[in-house]
Amino acid sequence: MNKSTKLFATLLFFLSLSISYSQETFTRADTLRGSITPERGWWDLNYYHLNVEIFPETKSIAGKNKVRYQVKQEQQVMQIDLQEPLKIVSATQDGQDLKIRKEGAAHFISLNKKQVQGTYEEIIITYEGQPKEAIRPPWDGGITWQKDDNGKHFIASSNQGIGSSIWWPSKDHPADEVDSMLISVTVPKDLMNISNGRLRNVEKKGKKRTYHWFVSNPINDYGVNINIGDYVHFSEKYRGEKGTLDMDYYVLRDNLEKAKVQFQDARRMMEAFEHWFGPYPFYEDSYKLVEAPYLGMEHQSSVTYGNGYENGYRGTDLSGTGWGMKFDFIIIHESGHEWFANNITYKDVADMWIHESFTNYSESLFLDYFYGKEAGQAYVRGTRTRIDNKLPIIGRYSVNHRGSGDMYYKGGNILNTLREITNDDEKWRNILRGLNREFYHQTVTTAQVENYMAQKIGIDLTAFFDQYLRNSSVPVLEHYFSDDNTLNFRWTNCITSFDMPVDLDFGENKLRIFPNTKWTELKVDQRAEVKVDKDYYVGSFGLR
Repeated sequence: MNKSTKLFATLLFFLSLSISYSQETFTRADTLRGSITPERGWWDLNYYHLNVEIFPETKSIAGKNKVRYQVKQEQQVMQIDLQEPLKIVSATQDGQDLKIRKEGAAHFISLNKKQVQGTYEEIIITYEGQPKEAIRPPWDGGITWQKDDNGKHFIASSNQGIGSSIWWPSKDHPADEVDSMLISVTVPKDLMNISNGRLRNVEKKGKKRTYHWFVSNPINDYGVNINIGDYVHFSEKYRGEKGTLDMDYYVLRDNLEKAKVQFQDARRMMEAFEHWFGPYPFYEDSYKLVEAPYLGMEHQSSVTYGNGYENGYRGTDLSGTGWGMKFDFIIIHESGHEWFANNITYKDVADMWIHESFTNYSESLFLDYFYGKEAGQAYVRGTRTRIDNKLPIIGRYSVNHRGSGDMYYKGGNILNTLREITNDDEKWRNILRGLNREFYHQTVTTAQVENYMAQKIGIDLTAFFDQYLRNSSVPVLEHYFSDDNTLNFRWTNCITSFDMPVDLDFGENKLRIFPNTKWTELKVDQRAEVKVDKDYYVGSFGLR
């Protein structure tokens, strides 16, 4: 392919990319869900008390949510979200009924009491109905209603993407996390409910039981969950970086012995991830692993598990290298989200890569810790076959739009490439730990993460992140020798500002070069075979 043909092909690629985005349309409902509306922006979440009863036979729920908030600026209309077919029965403040205007899932509540800046107020929302049933959890979301092998009800929530308002009334936007939360769930007396945080008490009410769970740390709304079943419990103490951590396990009665063996990966996970990412972020709320009637999810301090008590992802190795069978994928991946998703949470779903790229990468770091660096590197390289490179990783902002699925496998390879650029594994580890320390219990933007990493690595990463997060093409290093032992090189198939340093296997030696999109010359002592370090996620093309 000559230069003019290659240029034309590149232009066609970016033209098709822009056309595919321009054809994507968003509705007012998307904006109401995905943006900080005026009715959301004036108040700051402080506390929830979610009090619900579950009726398994009718697949329905009923309850109320007490919302405590601080007034940031004077306003009289509040947005609370609840998705159909659930219905808000009433909203009250100080015992007075409030008017509600409904627009799709958004409910605009007019407050009678004057909202004074700096004060704390409460509102109580009462609701009921049959929530959306999850068809393919956890991807489509909702409530899963199943029965175990003994005919006992087995019920769970999962709602990332579709939102917490699919089953309870909330401020359904990730930018504002509630500071603490009490979750009270009433179920038939032969069942248990496991939710986030620590169990305060179990209240007996005839043929019913109410389980009161308290979360003392900030929690993202999609991380709040219920898990209802005929559970049995076992536990252990882990002596970690912040002291003794309670690690609790809840599994179906018939799976107890299998779980005692398989769940040993949880302790291994904690050891590896405290090494790489710093202390587990929720010592006060404990760590729980809870069996669920679907694959699993990263619910904060209540991680759900449904991987069939086998290693890999449903018994398969996602990397194709064999290393993926050394651990239970769901235990490692979903628990990794405690650091990236639950500790560090995106402000907008468009930045979902902050959750998924780092957590995908955590799988290889787990292997690195227990089996050596090359095991981890082989694993992350092996996942490249699952990358599409069709759309950017970052989505559209303020419309509840996530980026492409490449945020997983490509995201892991991007971070591994940054590790190679850093060229100092202890420095890289301190950057990962530093992220969790700098943004501890915070909601963040991509810009904050980018700027932190650039500062700590010590190079300008603007073009790097623009290329890998906001474009879909994979940079290619073109190179050739001229007659006088001069190595010529440049980046192609990339944005014009791309200027990433890269390491070459140059004969038997390592050579770091600093290409940009213009031809650069480097005089060498003699010619040698040129190969790009295989741990960089780039292409390479030698010209003759």
